[in-house]
Amino acid sequence: MGRLFGTDGVRGIANTELSPLLAFKLGRAGAKVLSKLQKRPLFVVGKDTRISGDMLEAALTAGICSAGADVIKVGIVPTPAVAYLTRFFNADAGVVISASHNPVEYNGIKFFDKNGYKLPDAMEDDIEALLDDANQAIESPTGSDVGKIIEKGGVRPYVDFIKSAVSKDFSDLTVALDCANGASYEVAPVIFEELGAKVHVINNTPDGCNINANCGSTHPDALCQFVREVGADVGLAFDGDADRLIAVDEKGNIVDGDHVMAICGCHMKRQGLLKNDTVVSTIMSNMGLEVALKKAGINMVRTKVGDRYVLEEMLSSGYNLGGEQSGHIIFLDHNTTGDGILTAVNLLKVMVDEQKGLSDLSSIMTVYPQVLINVRVADKSKYDNNERIKNTIDEGEALLGDSGRIVVRPSGTEPLIRVMVEGEQEDLINKVADNVAKVIEEELK
Repeated sequence: MGRLFGTDGVRGIANTELSPLLAFKLGRAGAKVLSKLQKRPLFVVGKDTRISGDMLEAALTAGICSAGADVIKVGIVPTPAVAYLTRFFNADAGVVISASHNPVEYNGIKFFDKNGYKLPDAMEDDIEALLDDANQAIESPTGSDVGKIIEKGGVRPYVDFIKSAVSKDFSDLTVALDCANGASYEVAPVIFEELGAKVHVINNTPDGCNINANCGSTHPDALCQFVREVGADVGLAFDGDADRLIAVDEKGNIVDGDHVMAICGCHMKRQGLLKNDTVVSTIMSNMGLEVALKKAGINMVRTKVGDRYVLEEMLSSGYNLGGEQSGHIIFLDHNTTGDGILTAVNLLKVMVDEQKGLSDLSSIMTVYPQVLINVRVADKSKYDNNERIKNTIDEGEALLGDSGRIVVRPSGTEPLIRVMVEGEQEDLINKVADNVAKVIEEELK
């Protein structure tokens, strides 16, 4: 059996893979591990709008309390709000019950440490090792030593936190929001209204089952149309747990995470706020982002795919802006994880400071044509040592020169090798991608 904790906590189909029993055990084990740092640890627990959230919250908090730890329940709030509220309430850990942008049948449990960062791998391993509790390693206290649950509103502290991060008046802006029927449905409209914007909202009536359903950052087409209908200056689409943002300009065109990093990175550079004049992104960010940043005198560091790798690079090298094309962007001066609403207010701040529309700001970056091919293989582990594939990639890179690049990587979850080629000439990148994919298929079929 593989490791239970993935790159973003424990995930699975709620009530089968992620059962109430597993949630209960995670709560008990988490309380035991955290008790090494604090005799009676305090957990902040939040959730998104999934119908399974109540069930898993009840089981998780029961497990935490049964091991002698206390819980502050903050209700439905974004994932980054839980990271912030853990610090705000001076808790020892935070836990969010959410499966982010995934469909409603999924759910997840993700732990933060007292500073709002993902738990170290070693601590997750300690929790996982205790799940069976075969040797009765987790005590079950009685009487006054049993943990208690305190309910505190998480919305107001998070609203005030986001507002304090920008200190701007958005009264000249009309903003359209798509809340994905998720965790931002309450906080996002309040934040933008209190910052002075005229706000129009769609997909802010969660029923437990409609989270991410053809809406939000993974399905922004509805927001594109809504922006045009209401004449908004900007559209902002969040995912189910509001740690991602995909924007829409005043013409109804999508502005993805790469564009947002280009806009905000260049603005921060001009203000002297971009640490080490560097933006961190992944190998999947468009080459156009790299070119735009270079023109502005900004370095770009690429990491493996996944926001955890972006954050690791930011922390180890002292950078304060990084993210992914998907809109998962980290402003490390303000929060410890990707935060869609924080990203949105920072984007609007640039619009106000520079007195420019989003379409004008987005023109800073030209998207390079990109081709993606998934090649199904029998054994993806043989990819690394195949000389013919390596030589074919080298030949393709020589053809593209400095005006293109090739990224070939095995899928983390499927028997696929993913081939991505981008460059200035569309016919050339198609030719290179087809050739690389053909050789991979022949060698690994």
